[in-house]
Amino acid sequence: MSERYLYRGIKRLTDVLGGIVGLIVFFPITLWIAARIKLEDGGPILYSQVRVGENGQKFSLYKFRSMVVGAHSLKAVLEQKNESDGPIFKIKDDPRVTKIGKFMRKHSLDEIPQFINVIQGNMSLVGPRPALPEEVEAYSEYELQRLGSKPGLTGLWQVSGRSNLSFEKMVQLDIAYIEKKSLLTDIAILFRTVIQMFSTSDNGAF
Repeated sequence: MSERYLYRGIKRLTDVLGGIVGLIVFFPITLWIAARIKLEDGGPILYSQVRVGENGQKFSLYKFRSMVVGAHSLKAVLEQKNESDGPIFKIKDDPRVTKIGKFMRKHSLDEIPQFINVIQGNMSLVGPRPALPEEVEAYSEYELQRLGSKPGLTGLWQVSGRSNLSFEKMVQLDIAYIEKKSLLTDIAILFRTVIQMFSTSDNGAF
């Protein structure tokens, strides 16, 4: 068995076990978050969104809803406030984010349901940021290299500055991860992610 296939096999086993452990460990706070979301506005607890994964395969990504109901329809109104320098949409103080949403995003707790995606095999614990279809449509040939690996619950760019990074730098970090990925790199990124989750910084990092 080649080193590449050995890595993929061990990574997949780690993803399944890590996903199961993650759901169990975060179960108590999952219940608390679900109650807070319902109490705030009575809307849905979970949010599903189409993302593009490895080799362009589309899948449904799961998150705790951190925005008001109908937030996607308000995106066009806020388009002129987009702070990103690339084909992604980013506003530092997005008015669509709910009170509990701000807390979840600060500590990356809104992404707990993505452990389900990891178990299903659509995502990995570590990998590039999962892109939106409209973002991929605007990718250059160089940027399409980000689709050469399963997207991750966390990744190199998330633990290297996250919200403060330019789109170009984010792409560079994702491609660098794909080119040099190893089990030791994955372990190091996961370790840094845990530290940042409990940090008071706004750069928390699933």
